[in-house]
Amino acid sequence: MFSLKRKTMGEAIFDIANNLVMLCICFVTLYPIWYVLVNAFNDGTDAMMGGIYWWPRMFSLENFEAVFASSGIMMAMGITVAKTLIGVILHVFFTAMVAYALSRKGLIGGKLYILLGTITLFFNGGLIPTFLLNRDLHLLDNFLVYIIPVLFSFFDLIIFMTFFREIPEGLEEAAWIDGANDWSILLRVVLPVSMPVIATIALFHGVYQWNDYFTGIIYINNPDLQPIQTFLFRVVAQSSSSQMMVAIQGSTVTKSVTSQSVKLATMVVTTLPIVFVYPFLQRYFVKGMMIGSIKG
Repeated sequence: MFSLKRKTMGEAIFDIANNLVMLCICFVTLYPIWYVLVNAFNDGTDAMMGGIYWWPRMFSLENFEAVFASSGIMMAMGITVAKTLIGVILHVFFTAMVAYALSRKGLIGGKLYILLGTITLFFNGGLIPTFLLNRDLHLLDNFLVYIIPVLFSFFDLIIFMTFFREIPEGLEEAAWIDGANDWSILLRVVLPVSMPVIATIALFHGVYQWNDYFTGIIYINNPDLQPIQTFLFRVVAQSSSSQMMVAIQGSTVTKSVTSQSVKLATMVVTTLPIVFVYPFLQRYFVKGMMIGSIKG
């Protein structure tokens, strides 16, 4: 039989207060997103009058038509998708490869490598030396500038190492007995059982790649190589909220839209894809974040 313990007055008050605080936090977190959605789907000229908080007053899709009227945004979206997919795959592979080597006992110089990597968590070369290095590597106006500088992350390496060290040594020993080498063990034994940490790192780096606009601003002058976030940044920086005609990369839209409404619609277009990806990786992400917190 289960016994139902009756809550005391103090516990009941605490639960109510706790729920109210959490509801306030959820509201403060989610309402700005809802506000952007509502105004993005509202007529641009009508939205300039204000007073739209919960529902569109004059529902319209013209803001999104204005966004997709430019070939520039589609090119930018393609660049973003390409750099996110390629960047995530290569980043996960290279970081996992180094982490696997450093997680093995007896690696010559392993402690020195970890010490040098730890220093990079607190210090970096700065923007100007980094720019000069990428220039000398011929990465300016080059798609590879989105990939090569972030192939490896020591912070992600630490997460990988923590997970790899919890893998039973018997799996690797059995593979060695069967004649497998280091590459075979990594690709056929270690990585297949490391999906939680792989999904975690992939989500971390995927969000970074998708939201990164600074790289496009600093290293890219060719408009055909700019990602969607850089495109959005330039739309926000160059447009004025008082404009009634919106010019986007040479395409002029004469409908009842404003630059502000186009900004909001562009934010929706650029944010929704990465939001839709998260639910599919959530269970792996939560499990990966718990790595090392519980010892079985």
